Parts: sequence; structure tokens; C-alpha cells
Amino acid sequence: MNIAMTSIPVEDVNLAFKFYTEILGFQQHTYLPEYSLAIVASSKENNNTLLMLEPNNNVLSKNYQNGLYQKKIPVITFSVQNIYKEFHRLKDLGITFIKEPTKQDWGIESVFDDTSGNYIQLIEQ
Repeated sequence: MNIAMTSIPVEDVNLAFKFYTEILGFQQHTYLPEYSLAIVASSKENNNTLLMLEPNNNVLSKNYQNGLYQKKIPVITFSVQNIYKEFHRLKDLGITFIKEPTKQDWGIESVFDDTSGNYIQLIEQ
């Protein structure tokens, strides 16, 4: 069994889609702005796990997102081959990091704000 798709809540689907494709480098899978539907895929793999950028237009989703954000808990984790290179690339684009690359027993991690109400963890293992 494999993960086919997962989702994260976002404040504005169109702005999130632009950020995830133009800044983070994900590929467009499905984009129907008139339906607030945006699904992206990793640009590095052929059989991708899809990521739906889901509008947080209900109380449950909004509360979940706000709770994680207030406690500075990442909503999802993305892996990169060179975390220092990606950290500097994103910093140069004006992305706000709440945790710079930090060595852990299992690898290196960093956390940034996705501008859509979420913190995202980057890891290099």
C-alpha cells in the first residue's frame, strides 16, 4: 500500500498554488481555481505522492491549522538532498525560517513559514 495523496490546509488556494509551484518547485497536477482545487506533485519523482492544497474554509480545518501554527508545529515534512543549499535559496527569496538547519541524531532539519498559514519542516537524512 502506498500513499496516493495527502492534503494540507491553506488560507488561499491560489496564493498557495503559486508559492508551492513557483517558489518550492512542485509541479502542477490539477489546478482549477474556479473550484478552489489545487493539487501539486514533487518535480523529482515519476510516481508522485500528490499534495492537495485544501482551503481551510471550515471551522475544524481552520482550528487545526491555527493550533499547529500557534505551537509552531510543522503540518508536513519535505525532504531535500542538500538542506543548506535549499535553506539559502529560500532565504534569498524572502522565505521566513523559524528554525535554521539544525543537526539531529537522524539528520538535519529546518522549519519555514509557507505564507499560507503553515510551518513546513525540511529534512536531509
